[in-house]
Amino acid sequence: MDLTLLRSFVTVGSFLAFLGIVFWAYRGRNRDYLEEQGRLVLDDEPPSTARAKDRS
Repeated sequence: MDLTLLRSFVTVGSFLAFLGIVFWAYRGRNRDYLEEQGRLVLDDEPPSTARAKDRS
C-alpha cells in the first residue's frame, strides 16, 4: 500500500464522517436538544439556577 492510497482512504473516511455528523445534526429528532444547547450560551443564569426557578 503506497502513501497515495492511504491518503485517499483517509480523505474518503473523513468525508463520510462529516456527512454522518451533518445527517445527525439535521435530523428532526435532535432539533430540540440542539436548540437548547445553542441557547445555553445566551442565558444569563447557570442552567441549575434556571431549572430551580422553573420548578418553583
